[in-house]
Amino acid sequence: MQIKQWEDKNLAHFSYAVLSEGRIVLIDPSRNPKQYLEFAENNGAEITGIIETHPHADFVSSHLEISATTGAPVYVSKLVNALYPHQTFDDGDTIEISEVKLSAINTPGHSPDSISILLEHDGKQKAVFTGDSLFIGDCGRPDLREDTGNLKASREELARQMYHSLRGRLAILPGDVVVYPAHGAGTLCGKALSKAACSTIAAEVKTNWSLQEATETEFVTNLLAGQPFVPAYFPYAVALNRTGAPPFRESIGKIKVHNEIKNEADVHSLKGNLWIVDARPEKVFKAGHLPHSVNLMEGEKFETWLGSIIKPGEKFYLGATSEEQLHLLIERTAAIGYEGMIEQAFVINYGTEQTQKLDVARFKQHQNHFTIVDVRNPTEVQEKKIFENSLSIPLPEIRNRFQEIPLDKSIVVHCLGGYRSAAASSLIQAHISGGPTVFDLGEGVKEFSNNHH
Repeated sequence: MQIKQWEDKNLAHFSYAVLSEGRIVLIDPSRNPKQYLEFAENNGAEITGIIETHPHADFVSSHLEISATTGAPVYVSKLVNALYPHQTFDDGDTIEISEVKLSAINTPGHSPDSISILLEHDGKQKAVFTGDSLFIGDCGRPDLREDTGNLKASREELARQMYHSLRGRLAILPGDVVVYPAHGAGTLCGKALSKAACSTIAAEVKTNWSLQEATETEFVTNLLAGQPFVPAYFPYAVALNRTGAPPFRESIGKIKVHNEIKNEADVHSLKGNLWIVDARPEKVFKAGHLPHSVNLMEGEKFETWLGSIIKPGEKFYLGATSEEQLHLLIERTAAIGYEGMIEQAFVINYGTEQTQKLDVARFKQHQNHFTIVDVRNPTEVQEKKIFENSLSIPLPEIRNRFQEIPLDKSIVVHCLGGYRSAAASSLIQAHISGGPTVFDLGEGVKEFSNNHH
């Protein structure tokens, strides 16, 4: 028997294969099915089942495509009310592959329809795949299903369910059972995750805050406090996962890839009201970009910010430095199910709009001559405000809150390292085109954040 774990670092997502005597069951596969099909081929094995622990909010799964390709059934809780062909998998249900037995455990809390999967090998409980219920050092957030999915539930109600799922269903497993979660550090599905890729029940009972002694009320209060923002695409991904996404390559193949944008005539062929997501490095972008562009650089969080700034169903253009980068970003866009919203994709080698460089020394002397916009998350601002008189508008909320930014002075935008401020300053600059100058403090923020507590 072998357990194989894959990590998608960009979405901090773990997926799994359980292989036993030529048969494979997959758990929570990501959008591109290639690695799973290759794993089966390399092991001379066939995929005989795909289990979804719940309809994911942060990425789109390839469960339907793999099922269609291999004939393997998709197993999912009956509470999902999945809209694709499936077999229900709840308390008491098992899947056997030779000496391995996989049993469903209903563990509501992150979502009402979450399950965990207990693996027994030769009659011994060896591992549990906990989906977004139990993480390493944390547990899943309970606030993603208030108005999405077929089963809606308030965050308080789900937090109470999480309290009981963790204690009554998972913590009671033998201490040496290995914990394999669906996410690691960097996901927005929890708030305090460890960098590790697996753990044990005993280690979690000892060190995980969510398993420490607490009354139900204390636990609910702690779990609901300081949860990160919910990206705009989350409800959309839940709905898409309930329906099943179209095949990955086929869907990407439908995207129009335009010739390079290299002069004014090329720009005229674009629809002026659509956002251009420009993934080029910030220096290149600032030196010359197209109107109505947002500088969303290729970085670890590209998918998250794309799905936070561009709303589900909203068409956009995708621009990059090279063909190679463009194709990579199209695949990453598909990871959250946004590929069908790309109006056109192209390489950008032109742009007359520029972002002026901030004179940091002058800014230091005369901070009151500028409107300072802090685009970090509310929890970061609470922890430490970098500029006393700054206006706090988190990056995911900028588009809905442009009107709160006064236009009587030049504007300086900052975050903690420069990635989010590059995106936010470009959004603001495009929106107030012809208004006050918008500067991005970028990495310059470090001069202010280190010495000011």
